[in-house]
Amino acid sequence: MVVGNIVRRVLGLIREEAEDGREAEFCLSSDAGTDTQPHTPPAVESHATLHPPSLSTHGPHGGTRGASLLSRSEGRDADWERGTNSSVRSETMERSSSRPPMVSYGSFATTTTEPPVVSMFRLLSYPQVESPQARSPGNASPSGRTRGQFALKDFKAEVIDGIGEIVDELSQVEDQIASYALEHIHSDEVILTYTSSVTVHKFLSKAAAKRKFTVIHAESYPNSHRETHAVVAGRPPARSGDEENLSPESFQKSLTELGVTVILIPDSAVFALMSRVNKVILGTHSVLANGGLVSEAGTRAIANAAKVHKIPVIVVSGIYKLSPVYPFDYESLIEYGDSSAVLPYEAGDLEKIDVENPLYDYVPAELVDLYITNLGGHAPSYLYRIVSDHYRKEDIAF
Repeated sequence: MVVGNIVRRVLGLIREEAEDGREAEFCLSSDAGTDTQPHTPPAVESHATLHPPSLSTHGPHGGTRGASLLSRSEGRDADWERGTNSSVRSETMERSSSRPPMVSYGSFATTTTEPPVVSMFRLLSYPQVESPQARSPGNASPSGRTRGQFALKDFKAEVIDGIGEIVDELSQVEDQIASYALEHIHSDEVILTYTSSVTVHKFLSKAAAKRKFTVIHAESYPNSHRETHAVVAGRPPARSGDEENLSPESFQKSLTELGVTVILIPDSAVFALMSRVNKVILGTHSVLANGGLVSEAGTRAIANAAKVHKIPVIVVSGIYKLSPVYPFDYESLIEYGDSSAVLPYEAGDLEKIDVENPLYDYVPAELVDLYITNLGGHAPSYLYRIVSDHYRKEDIAF
């Protein structure tokens, strides 16, 4: 499951960079299709004459203003007529200058040469006419891009950098978890642990540098008991197990040199000694999105005993072990090993009996009190938030 988690994170990284690339391409296409020159509204065509109208101009009622004035001036002498005509002409010029010019529009059925308005947000604005400067060769770069456009990021380089960050996280995760040890382990405490995990070892070693405490180590029969026996006896055998487990020699040597007393007990004595334990610190194979975990076979029995005695259970694990999978069928998460570890083949054929050797146990979230990761301590109910921050929904199911 850990390999699947790393693959999901790499897929999420690739999807994120691909989305950023699409957004950049969209910006480039938008900049290429939009004229950056300021647009001025086109001049409105008008058939009205802007100079002052003469006396022969038609009035609003269809009659001629000049004819009416001439009819009124009949019977008068020429001097008085010239004076009247000059005063009427000046009054007409003042009125025409105060009125806006009359604009004549063509029929709505006729087609215009202006481009149509294509956006509903520009219905009240003038249509943008392409500027002849936008097509001038001076605004184009030698690579074919117009000025103001930016180059897309190197997709491959970004993905490689992201993978490098994940690799750095994996190399530092145990040390980051160990930095929280002094906050949870105090002097003269009795701590029960199970298996010889690298993460648990560094966590205990960091606290042992400044605190004195006792470690009770359950033997974890039948799959890891030989390695556990070697831890206490100081006789490390050749290992062929999980790479995440530390060699018994390193585990035992570093803790005893730091003044930690390591006591080996059989699995059957866990419940009897749980009342003397201050806290349980466990490693894990993987952590599920609901707060449960998959760990070495026998872990659930220890967690159940701790719950009965009200002993806090602390699980140390890196974020890379946190899986977005929900245990709808937790039995499918349990792997089975060689049954001869439980009942040797030398015992002969046995009828009407099936021998099973589960390698892992599923521990529900209600049996765990605290998870300590490289991001700090978290309650089991908070893990869903960390899952949503590290994985994408489309990558949960392969």
